[in-house]
Amino acid sequence: MTWLQSALTVFLAPLIVTAVVAGTEASLDGDALEARWQSFAQTASQTRPARAFPYADCFERAAEAHELPETLLLAVARGESDFEPAARSQANAYGLMQILWPGTAKHLGLNRLSDLLEPCTNVEAGARYLKELLERYQGNLHRALAAYNYGPSRIPVAGGELPDGAVWYSGYILRHLDFVLNGGGKRPAASPPGPYSDQERLFIIRFARPYRAAAFVESLQPSFGEIRLDWFRRPRGGFDVVMLYSNEQERGRGQQLLSALGF
Repeated sequence: MTWLQSALTVFLAPLIVTAVVAGTEASLDGDALEARWQSFAQTASQTRPARAFPYADCFERAAEAHELPETLLLAVARGESDFEPAARSQANAYGLMQILWPGTAKHLGLNRLSDLLEPCTNVEAGARYLKELLERYQGNLHRALAAYNYGPSRIPVAGGELPDGAVWYSGYILRHLDFVLNGGGKRPAASPPGPYSDQERLFIIRFARPYRAAAFVESLQPSFGEIRLDWFRRPRGGFDVVMLYSNEQERGRGQQLLSALGF
């Protein structure tokens, strides 16, 4: 972070604190998240992706094979790797769905690390693991996702407090589900989904903590209107805030706004 960006962070501190206070309960309240996931589950089979996402055939086949919503698999992949098949985390999780090597991979019957780098194999493994967790947690998506992130040994089947980080992860994937369902912008109802690659991204700033990235986006988004700001957990650590844009006109308008803020 440059001295100018540091000064901007100080300047925006009151807004960021307000956003954190306003958003913390919604993002960390496990009961509210569980209710949201239950609501999604009721209509999940009818949901369709709002964009043409990368490796669409892999997600479609895995969803059909394991009787899971394609939109759910896409949300996990966007949150875990942003569709980067070679993504590797600091914890040795690999690929689109960030399958842990060697533990989870070998549990799923994948004995070669190279298998995790093959997109369809990775997506199928992630879908199979999610299906297994959903069966363990009796269809509770909130707990199944918490276990996908934290491991089933740390997430009780029923009752008990979930770790804050596991609750956060459930909310993080729910936010990506919203993008998968809505495409991050408005489009005519009759128009076909545009490709995910149509939305380029401009890196703005990296934070060490997710609540800072979330608060930063929440504070600035009203000023950007239909130009969407987003943030991602990076496999190697940190949380990147980016600006999404579909054309050079949007990029230029967004850059003017960022320039006015000191970026």
